[in-house]
Formats: sequence, C-alpha cells, structure tokens
Amino acid sequence: SWATLEVDQPKGIEVVKEGIRKLKFNQQLRKAEGNKTPKVELTISIDGVAIQEPKTKRIMHQYPLHRISYCADDKGEKRFFSFIAKEADSERHICFVFVSDKLAEEITLTIGQAFDLAYKRFLETSGKDLEVQRRQMLLQQRLKRLETENGVLRQRLTDIAQIKGTVSLALLMDR
Repeated sequence: SWATLEVDQPKGIEVVKEGIRKLKFNQQLRKAEGNKTPKVELTISIDGVAIQEPKTKRIMHQYPLHRISYCADDKGEKRFFSFIAKEADSERHICFVFVSDKLAEEITLTIGQAFDLAYKRFLETSGKDLEVQRRQMLLQQRLKRLETENGVLRQRLTDIAQIKGTVSLALLMDR
C-alpha cells in the first residue's frame, strides 16, 4: 500500500514521518470500511522511478532521478519506504510513502545504486563531450595561427610587389 502527501520541504525525516502517519491513518480507515489497500509496483532504474498499477502496468507516476530530492526507509518500521520528488513544471514537492513486502532498506539501496550508475553514465558522456570541446579548441587555435601566418605572407607579397611592380603581384597571388 502507499500514500502521497504534498510537502513544503524537498527533504527531511520529519516530512517522511508525516507521510507515514498519513499512510497508517488511511490504512486504518480502509480496514474499518472493509476495503483492501490498493497495491502498486515500484520500478527503479537508471532513468528514474515509476509507480505502476500491477495488473494493467499503467504508469501512475514517473520521476527521473534528478527530480528525486530525498529517499529514506524508516529504521524503526522496517517495511516503510519513502521518497520526495519535485513535480514537473512546478515547485511542488510530493512525498510518496510505501509499505513494502520486502525490507524497505533494500529499496533505498537500489535507488542509491541507480543514482551511482546514472552519475557514472553522466561522467562518461560529459567526459566525451569535454574531449570533443578540447579538440575543437585546439583546431580553432591552429586555424587562427594559420590565418595570422597567411596575413603575414600576403603582406610580404604586397611589399615585394611594390618594389617589383603590380603585374608581378597578380601573378604571385594566383599561384
């Protein structure tokens, strides 16, 4: 089962505890009404976190890793896991809280691994980009040197032409 809560802060254990209180309250309400708590599937990858409806696989919520600002499992309650994510195109932060069949600590570690992999991928790709930029800069510097040398040589030819005459200059420039 799970619950969501709009929060004022993008991180903090107190924010998470408030989410857990809300989830417990919702669970008690559902129990009293005789309703089952809906289940969801949590998919964690290098691209982010997705919350799906288990039977239809419909994605209910999806967040890339860079929009997840906080992630924690409750050390006291081993099955509670939560994360806080920033909504796209707004400043709103939503705290998601889940009761897991597995140990919540494993889920937190999995998200940590996803962050590590995403960071490594970023370093690899940005490293390649930096190498391309370095080569471009070197080529631009070489081009500037060649243009400067070309300018100096043209000036010398002009100086020689003034001494020898303009007809000779046209012949020299065509070569």
